[in-house]
Amino acid sequence: MNLIIDVGNTSVKLAVFQKGTIICKEVVDIDKIEVKIQELKNKHPLLSKAIISSVGNLSQSQLVNITKHIKTIVLNHNVKVPFKNKYKTPGTLGVDRIALVSAAVLKHPKKNVLIIDAGTCVTYDFINSKNEYLGGAISPGISIRYKSLNNLTANLPLLKRKAPKKLIGNSSIESIHSGIINGILMEIDGIINKYQKKYKDLTVILTGGDSDFLSKRLKSSIFANSNFLLEGLNFILEFNSNE
Repeated sequence: MNLIIDVGNTSVKLAVFQKGTIICKEVVDIDKIEVKIQELKNKHPLLSKAIISSVGNLSQSQLVNITKHIKTIVLNHNVKVPFKNKYKTPGTLGVDRIALVSAAVLKHPKKNVLIIDAGTCVTYDFINSKNEYLGGAISPGISIRYKSLNNLTANLPLLKRKAPKKLIGNSSIESIHSGIINGILMEIDGIINKYQKKYKDLTVILTGGDSDFLSKRLKSSIFANSNFLLEGLNFILEFNSNE
């Protein structure tokens, strides 16, 4: 059994895999991570190895305590991955993006795949049919767009995510919803369209915290998979275990 630990910007996802299948998944605050891991180990005594992917604020002491009790890979750009990385600055490539591309190799081998992760940021990552990772793009996510309008202007309120009822907002609040939600939908659809014109037989994966909200409203044909990053991390763990 494998333990997958994904430390994000706002929370920690923990998953237990058995033979490539998720049998348990938890989401906790970062200060509860050690307690929850111990609970999972007690519940699943066959857990033998783990992988940590952290884009958040996992402390060194937490890391030491976790790795002390289970054989663990801490994902970084030096860990072996199942694709050829052609990113010009591999040391700056986020571990979450490395995991997503690995999942694309696992689920859609030898295909042109665009992975869109709609979370705090929206990341776009592309791997071609030759198993070459070429890069992608990063833009602000939905929550950042709402916060920026509130933080950087004097009179606009901070709103919660809401799908606009119509294109033309007839109040400041409705105009904010229309601008942010329609804007991000048009961005994603537009980028997918650009990739489709350049690469034939493109497979598009949408994942991340806002994937369910966005997938219902996008015009483009996509595959939504909320566990895509976790599956990629498990693949990397197995890939290195078999080396």
